[in-house]
Parts: sequence; C-alpha cells; structure tokens
Amino acid sequence: MNAELLLAPELIAATAPPERRGIKRDAVRLLVTDRDAGASTHHHFFDLPSLLHAGDLLVVNDSATQPAALTATRANGDSLPLHVATMIDQRIWMAEPRGPVVCGEELQLPSGGSAVMIAPVEPERPRLWYAWFQLPLSMTAFLAAYGQPIRYGYVTQRFPLGDYQTMFAREPGSSEMPSAARPFTPRVVRALQRSGIEFTTITLHCGVASFEQPERPALERYAVSRETALAVNTARGEKRRVIAVGSTALRALESAARGQEAVASSGWTDLVIDEHYQIKMVDGLLTGFHDSGATHQSILRAFLDSETLRDAYSQAAQDGYFCHEFGDAQLIL
Repeated sequence: MNAELLLAPELIAATAPPERRGIKRDAVRLLVTDRDAGASTHHHFFDLPSLLHAGDLLVVNDSATQPAALTATRANGDSLPLHVATMIDQRIWMAEPRGPVVCGEELQLPSGGSAVMIAPVEPERPRLWYAWFQLPLSMTAFLAAYGQPIRYGYVTQRFPLGDYQTMFAREPGSSEMPSAARPFTPRVVRALQRSGIEFTTITLHCGVASFEQPERPALERYAVSRETALAVNTARGEKRRVIAVGSTALRALESAARGQEAVASSGWTDLVIDEHYQIKMVDGLLTGFHDSGATHQSILRAFLDSETLRDAYSQAAQDGYFCHEFGDAQLIL
C-alpha cells in the first residue's frame, strides 16, 4: 500500500443505514470531484440527475446480497463466526472463518450441516479458506434460513437483509452489498431517465472484504452480457460518458475489455485496479467512502492524483461525511 494514501483523513463510520438515522436513502451527501479541475463540490444524492448529462450511461451491479454470516461450532463446543464468500462449485466455497482454524478442521453448522476447512486460499495470508460444505439445502436456501447479513464492528446492531440490498438487486450471490448503488431510489431513477440518462447492468458477486489490513481483491465471479457490452461500446463510440456505479461495476467492465471495446464475457476476475492501471471502459466512477488505508483508495488513484484524492477526502472529513456501506457517496467525473 502506497504510504501516500495513509495521509488521507479519516471519515466517520456510518453505524446504521441513513433511513434509520432519520435521512432518506437518496438524501445522503454526494461529493462530486472533477478530475480535470482537481476540485470538489458538495451536493446530495438526489441532485444526481442535475449533475449528469443526457446520454450518460450508468452501469450498475444487479447482484443481490445474501445473509452470508453463519455461526459455526468447533469440536470443543466453542462458537466461531463463519462468513461464506465465493462459490467455487456447489459444495466448495471460499469462506472466512473469523478466527484461527487448521486444515481439515470440521465445523458444525445448523440443521446438521458442516464445513471442512480444506486449505487457505493464499497460505501467506490465511484469511480466506477453501471450505467443503455439506448442507441439507442449497447454499442460497441454507443462508436464507440460518444466515445473517455480514456486519463489522462499526455497525452496532443488526439490521434486516433489505437494508443491505440495492434497488437493482436481482441475482443472489454477493456476500457483501455492492453498496455504491444503495442510495438509488425509484424517484432518482425516474428523474435520471427523464433527463435522458441511460442504465445497463453487469453482475459481479462481491466476496468478503478485509477491514483488518489492506490486501488485493480476491477472485470474484462476474458476467457482462452482450446487451451491456453493446450499450457501452455504442456510448463510447458516440462520445457519451460511461460511468461505473461502484468498484464492482468497474472491475467487471474492465475485465470484459478487449483492447478499447467491451465484449460479452463471464467467469472469474482477478483484475487489480490501482494507480498503475489504465482505465479503458469508463469515464467516471460513482462510489462510497472508505478508510484511508483501504484497498479502495488504490482504485481511486486510477482516476485521481494523490493531491486531488487527499483534498477530496479532506473536504469530506471537514463536512462530516460518513464512510462504509451505509455512508455518503462520491462521484468522480
């Protein structure tokens, strides 16, 4: 992690969804950062239609969040939180045991289910493990019956799964919410469409993030349809702006790039986007705020130089913006 990123000031972590803090979902703050001018201005998310141009294309992730946090029981009777991450096949998944485990350890799950820890995905950083699940139901049904949404220490109470869904959620598969699209509401989308702004979708199933230490993103499944590839290529050919809603949409589109065009594709992506990466498919990014040491800021450096990024975060911090999945938003154009 580049040491320069650590100079960015910290924002306040949002401990609850805005609706439960007395704010409408689409009334969160929106910091708009102009890449060319190197300057930022302050708005609310419901201002988005007035900040974009007719013909702009927004690319959103239609992956739905699953209640991926389970409580497992070890052989000695101790409880261990287990976060289900990414499907390899129907029985083998990446998972994050929230505590030390050993190869071959079997964890008991509700209703007679179990998970055997096979091996760490990366032995040098044994946070994610390959796990063999034996369940009485499909994983989706099992999580629906026994899981809870993943939450971290800054979220001080449990909230229902609906608070972790975006209005575009269609395809179950994300362990954590593709949260950049959370502030969208039907009234904002209607206003955008009236303004001539278009939408298309990708699917990228989000794995489990790490808040303990910065690290490269894990393998994730994605799909870019023929219709979406055509919409992106048409917009680019007509010199209209393509704006990724979230780093997940960005990662999927860039994974589908072949030269300067998007192609229909699906499968796994291990793409790392950072200050050394040359963006090919998009002209802007709508995203949230995260901690200064997070990998997320490396992605932002593909769009912004260090000074502009620090200035944007400084302004957001001074104005009391909130970070993380229930926080405020940033639009980079």
